[in-house]
This record gives sequence, structure tokens and C-alpha cells, in this order.
Amino acid sequence: MGNFDFIAFIHLVSISLPGFLLAIVCHEAAHAWMAFRFGDPTPKFQGRLSLNPAVHYDLMGTIIFPLIGAAMSVGTGGGAMFGWAKPVPVDSRRFKNIRSGIFWVSFAGPLANIILMIISALLLAIVFTKVSPDFAFRSIFISMLKQSVTINVLLAVFNLIPFPPLDGSKMVSSMLDYNAARKFEELQRFSFVFIFILILTPVLGYIMYPALVFSEYLVNVFIHLLAVM
Repeated sequence: MGNFDFIAFIHLVSISLPGFLLAIVCHEAAHAWMAFRFGDPTPKFQGRLSLNPAVHYDLMGTIIFPLIGAAMSVGTGGGAMFGWAKPVPVDSRRFKNIRSGIFWVSFAGPLANIILMIISALLLAIVFTKVSPDFAFRSIFISMLKQSVTINVLLAVFNLIPFPPLDGSKMVSSMLDYNAARKFEELQRFSFVFIFILILTPVLGYIMYPALVFSEYLVNVFIHLLAVM
């Protein structure tokens, strides 16, 4: 711990926290909103139709795990906060259309992150091209928006992995018949091992790489478009 750069840690947390909180809160609020749209009032009764972080936070996923990840990233020259919020309670039996409801409620979270990534990429390009380098907080805003792009890419792609209990698995399950869906969901007993392997091996990096490259490409496209305006 004697070599731990506390200043770098605080800096990483400071530039990551706004994008991180917005990403996980919008992810869960999108699940809640879509469930309500399909006829399930459970999220509304639980107070989850809100962008207030206080109603979505999870001690491990929102505080402990992201801070540990940020601490481990210090000194690597990169890294972003990664975690989760408290899952939204959903009763699919109340959906007007169960299959469509399960699919769209599951997809709503990652879709919210994809939309936030695009918005963050556009704002990053605007700050980069339209804000004067003399503006004192320009570099800070650029760093925060870069983190927001990265965090939303990570959350969207990770949750779209089709392995229980991730959102992608529920999207796949909604397309299967009852027996096949039950067998598929039995994979959840191996979820801890699966996620452990993802985190401790290069597999997750291989999965994330194309999406991260695309997000950089999107930022560059926005920069080029704004540069000529």
C-alpha cells in the first residue's frame, strides 16, 4: 500500500463517478419504466420509476466493487468504474404480452446504456471541437465524458452476454419454448463460475474490444462532422 497513488485514485473516482451513477441508475430505471409500460406496476409500487440514485443503489455493486476496481486500476494508465445497481423487481405474469414484455424489459437496460454512450460521445465531440482550450475545465469535462462513453459501453455489452442472470439471457429465454427456457435458465447455477472466468481471463476483453473500438470510431465521426460545421 506504500506505493498506492491516492491522488490518482481520487482523480479516477472523480471523473468516473458522474458517468457511472448515471449509467447504472438509467439502466435500472429503464427496466422499471418498460415493465410499467407492459403492465406491471411492481416497479412503480417499489419506487423504482425514478432517477434518484438512492432508490437504486446496492452496497456491493454501487459502492464497494466499483471502488475496489478503481483502486486496482490506479497505476495501469486506464480503467473505469464498473458495477451495478439493485435489480428492479418485475412480475412478468402481469405483462400484457409476456414474451415481448420479457424481451423488451430485459433489453431496456442495455439500450439505455447504448443511448447514453451515443449522447456522451456527441457531448465529448462538442467539447473537443467547440470549447476553447483556454477554458479551465475543458480537460476535466473531456475526461469525464470519455469515462461515460467507456462505462456505458462496458455495461451495455456485459449485460447483453446471453448467460443467466444477465439481461441477454432473459432476451434469449423469451424466444424459447417453456421447456427450453427452463433448461436454459438452469445455467444460472454456474453464473458465479462464468463471471469469475470472464473477469480473470482475457475473454471479457475480447468481448468488449469491438464495442470499445466502435465507440472510439463514433466519437471520431462526431468530431469530424462538428469540425466542418
